[in-house]
Amino acid sequence: MNLSGATARMLHVAPRHRGFRPFFATSGFSLIELVITITVLGILTLGVVPLVQVSVKRQKELQLRDALRGMREAIDQFHREAVAGAQMQVNQQQGQTTPSQNPQNPQNPQPGAANIFSDPRVRVAITDQTIFTADNPDRFPPDLDTLVKGVNVLPITAGSMGRRGNMNYTATEAGSDESQQPKIKIYLRRIPVDPMTGKADWEFRSCYDSADTNSWGGENIFDVHSKSDGVALNGEKYRDW
Repeated sequence: MNLSGATARMLHVAPRHRGFRPFFATSGFSLIELVITITVLGILTLGVVPLVQVSVKRQKELQLRDALRGMREAIDQFHREAVAGAQMQVNQQQGQTTPSQNPQNPQNPQPGAANIFSDPRVRVAITDQTIFTADNPDRFPPDLDTLVKGVNVLPITAGSMGRRGNMNYTATEAGSDESQQPKIKIYLRRIPVDPMTGKADWEFRSCYDSADTNSWGGENIFDVHSKSDGVALNGEKYRDW
């Protein structure tokens, strides 16, 4: 059957281009590619997780050292100013303006002993000596709450304590004795949280406890330790810090 040229052209169907592929026919990952991808991700995860754990542990150890250092400095400063307060009371009772050289009184420095008032770190003296019991003559803080609540202090240069006999003041200035009122000094803003236990709960030692004891005598707080049984990255126990 003969067809005209126009009819033949209408019936002619152009061949499909070999490079054309419908969007719905696009292939995804093959099973092998998927297995390889999962394996690589697993290997990367196994390598990253320990590094993250070590980094977190190191950060907590730094926080623990900072907390222990802060409490150590507060305890030592409290002790220095408590000793200065005790010496101030002794001097006032004896009518002295400089530390006594009475060897019979353990609170007074003996000849040649260091003068607590010459310590540049001691600028105030704790005036409330009632917080120290007979079991705590060394005048370390009785507890951490005392460091947070604060205690009454006076500048060591107040009144006759440091002005009389001090060449930096005239007799008129020394005799004015402005009768300063005690102020409350806080040694710790708050009891720090142990990053290893997540609690503001610490293990204490008094200055009368032996180094190998596992219990606190309760006389004073001379040292503070973590209650964690964990081991640090350097192999030491946190309890021993």
